Amino acid sequence: MSKLKLKLNSRLVKKKVRKQGFAVKKQCRFKNNEELALSLDYKNVDLLSNFLTERGKILPSRVSGTSSYYQRKLSQEIKLARSMALLPYCSMHR
Repeated sequence: MSKLKLKLNSRLVKKKVRKQGFAVKKQCRFKNNEELALSLDYKNVDLLSNFLTERGKILPSRVSGTSSYYQRKLSQEIKLARSMALLPYCSMHR
């Protein structure tokens, strides 16, 4: 009887790692830094672009670690910057 060799795909490996390791809880960078919270404005494109993906989507709070209050404020400022044509709605190339 031959031994069956199971293939582990990347999805299963990631799932296994998630179960084994304990991730450090993400901290909201705006709560800890009052100066950064005050600079959260639609004109501050460099800061806002850190919270966008390559395709132009807003990063969810579970990925970025921002609190719900600042996540709402952040999305408002990103949408305002998009309407003022400071940030793109989507990526330029496909």
